[in-house]
Amino acid sequence: MSDTESREFCPRCGDPVPTRAEPLPGTPRDRDRRLCDACYFEDFTLVDAPDRIEVLVCSGCGAVHRGNRWLDVDARDYTDVAVDEVREALGVHVDARNVTWAVDPEQVDENTIRMHCQFTGVVRETPLEESVVVPVKISRGTCDRCGRIAGGYYASTVQVRATDRTPTPEERSRAVEIAESHVADKEGDGDRDAFVTEVKRTDDGPDVKLSTNGLGEEVSKRIVRELGGSVESYPTLVTEDGDGNEVYRVTYAVRLPKFTPGDVIDPDDDAGPVLVRSVSGNLKGVRLASGDPYEASFDDEELAARRLATRDDAVETTVVTVEDDHAVQVLDPETYEAKTIPRPDFFDAEAETTPVVKTRAGLHVLPD
Repeated sequence: MSDTESREFCPRCGDPVPTRAEPLPGTPRDRDRRLCDACYFEDFTLVDAPDRIEVLVCSGCGAVHRGNRWLDVDARDYTDVAVDEVREALGVHVDARNVTWAVDPEQVDENTIRMHCQFTGVVRETPLEESVVVPVKISRGTCDRCGRIAGGYYASTVQVRATDRTPTPEERSRAVEIAESHVADKEGDGDRDAFVTEVKRTDDGPDVKLSTNGLGEEVSKRIVRELGGSVESYPTLVTEDGDGNEVYRVTYAVRLPKFTPGDVIDPDDDAGPVLVRSVSGNLKGVRLASGDPYEASFDDEELAARRLATRDDAVETTVVTVEDDHAVQVLDPETYEAKTIPRPDFFDAEAETTPVVKTRAGLHVLPD
């Protein structure tokens, strides 16, 4: 067979075309592969672009609606959103290689951005360029999350109270900070169901309303882990969902301990006052007479203790003399009389002054 007889011809114009390799077994045959370059590029489109793109953005949080759900996007402004949407919507021909693109946004008005897109690529060893203009229309709405927040939706409440007292201002503030920080962490991980609905500051302590029962449980456990105490849950049936499942709201009652760090207490064990250092888990402190460590469970009967004072009640007084390893003489801050009191292990024998607290149990040195 001659060379002329073996040549292939373009089925559209009849011009001879170079012989091309047969597709691999199982690969669909592309009729356009038989066309010459002139006929192939006559109808060729490098970029498939929609006439326009509409983007629904939440006016509350800036989330973008894609498909059937709302997505948080890391965008500085709506131009970034428009660029991302155009990138998702454009299609580049499957035969193109070494494709690059650039975009020049044009802000037409507050809600319209015209995207001027420039593409380059290589097809059949031929460099190609193509420009497309895609208008992006920004419309605003309200996402499910913002709608629920605006409607006051909540699934759980964390109530922070204290045993035989009211929570201190520091405890109230810290409990709310723990809740808000935990929710912020969840939001940062992409959990759009996580939010604080309301913080109600009552005379007895804060009530924090949260979007899910899981959040309420997690927040209450974190508060107890840091501030001490216990938590109990009280579910209330509120409705049934579309599948007939019962839906509960849960109140998590956090009960902070009777004592707080810095309290000077007198346990009912005839061993003298204790400065409370921690109430996380068990109560931990130090005996003021000896400096020995002290620890007790909140369930122990000995914790039917009295609060004598707090560290804030301490005053600085003069050390008169160190009598021996077990006694020190200081000035009574009220009467200015020299008094001999127990010398605990934490006492600094070189100190000229020392903090002391005066209670019904007597005068006691406090650690710095």
